[in-house]
Amino acid sequence: MHVKVHAANIHDTVAGCEVIRGAIKKYPSLKGVTGDAGYRKTFEEVAAALDLTVEIVERIIGAGWMILPKRWRVERTFAWMGGSRRLSKDYEISTGSMENMIIVSHVATLLNRLEIY
Repeated sequence: MHVKVHAANIHDTVAGCEVIRGAIKKYPSLKGVTGDAGYRKTFEEVAAALDLTVEIVERIIGAGWMILPKRWRVERTFAWMGGSRRLSKDYEISTGSMENMIIVSHVATLLNRLEIY
């Protein structure tokens, strides 16, 4: 819904709040967001200010490896981006060009799924 590439010295929770604000500007009808336990405090503060619901996926404590609910969406998205040659490494110099290449990559993925050659 919104792409934000940031420098490594900015913590993901801070940048995540910028993503939420950007998504709300594009899609004002957005009702809620989902995040993992690391985003709990910052997402809840932003969501309260923007009147959104927040669903935090808790870590499951148990024996062995388990899939966290909804976490697969994020991992799947990163896997799709890794399939694009230009996004497989950090070739881009500016964050703006990287954000645009991510959008182009996802548009290409969607067009390939239409199967209208």
